[in-house]
Amino acid sequence: MNQLDAILTANQSGGPAVPSVCSAHPDVLEASLRLARDLNRSLVIEATSNQVNQFGGYTGMTPQDFVGFVQALMQKTGIDPALVLFGGDHLGPQAWKKEPADSAMAKARDMMIAYVQAGFTKIHLDCSEGCAGEDPAVGDDLAASRAADLAKVCEENAPDPSALRYIIGTEVPPPGGARSDDDHIAPTPPERALATLQAHEKAFAAQGLTGAWARVRGLVLQPGLEFAPAHVDHFDMDQPDHLSPILQGRGLMCFEAHSTDYQQDAVYPDLARRHFAILKVGPALTFAWREALYALSHIHSWQTGAPHISEILEQVMVQQPGYWQGHLHGDEARQRQLRHFGYADRIRYYWPQVTDQVQAMITALGTTTPPDPLLDQYLPATTRARAKTLDLPWPNALLQAHVQQMLLPYFAESAAS
Repeated sequence: MNQLDAILTANQSGGPAVPSVCSAHPDVLEASLRLARDLNRSLVIEATSNQVNQFGGYTGMTPQDFVGFVQALMQKTGIDPALVLFGGDHLGPQAWKKEPADSAMAKARDMMIAYVQAGFTKIHLDCSEGCAGEDPAVGDDLAASRAADLAKVCEENAPDPSALRYIIGTEVPPPGGARSDDDHIAPTPPERALATLQAHEKAFAAQGLTGAWARVRGLVLQPGLEFAPAHVDHFDMDQPDHLSPILQGRGLMCFEAHSTDYQQDAVYPDLARRHFAILKVGPALTFAWREALYALSHIHSWQTGAPHISEILEQVMVQQPGYWQGHLHGDEARQRQLRHFGYADRIRYYWPQVTDQVQAMITALGTTTPPDPLLDQYLPATTRARAKTLDLPWPNALLQAHVQQMLLPYFAESAAS
């Protein structure tokens, strides 16, 4: 059975959701792969169209580069390749939305070819954002028409089209970021979800893609959760499940939830029970890695008197504000706080620029683990306990263990129906 189909079949019988890690951070990916390996559970690794595309995206990686990068980490960790599924997220014209639609869609088509030929099989078709001269968000009919256009490109260029599984839907947060602090978060109304499904089914049929439509497996909806730079909108587990009924009679169709970062642990199995079988996470994992790194830097400062790594990051972020300016609001002090500790984790875009400094600090920490009172001051006992199970130098083990602690609840078994 197809890898994603097996996951969804299990979920329909009360099984858990699959975590979908959307990150290009090597430590985050390695930690996630190690955890999935140890639990013997499936894991989706996703790349977004802004992050990875035929021009390199902001990571500098093409889809083929990204797959090779992750496969090297898979080999390093020894995970069974059958447990890992590659997904493309927000695949559509949005990376070029400042251009006219014809130009943006032409580049989106080329991107789709690059993704499917690189081995991505879980394809999120997201054509919800308008291009130059259009409304910021287009309606279901236009979004669905463009999605079907791109699905046809995938079908015509994939090495094995039958292996492709599509995710549709426009109820998504902005790619790469959280909503603003004052947005109201409400679950998708069932009638809107049904309208999106029907519009896409019609558009696929118009393109002669009945076979591809039979392989649509997910609808991205808003379950009623989100995070912003300064707060988290927590999911209300007491709310009734008005969405699952629209899946009846639709085979292996499920829901996909984006921006599930920072929710309470019990939320994830509850979402799985409601057939949100794919749970996206990203910023929370790099947030956890930053927490652990800052803790190591405090320890390093106590041992050597060296300045804290945050001072270097602050200089870089102030000199190059493009990744946070416009996303973080408030006075100067507030913005400084959010640059380092905001839930939106805009700092994640700057780690590649300080790789040498981070590595130098980790090397300087040495091979001798500090005394317990010093570790107790900065790192939780759960992270320290997990780190002892990882066959890594102690600083690296703590970094990856803290990421794993954040990801672990995503693997929880589904709550009882």
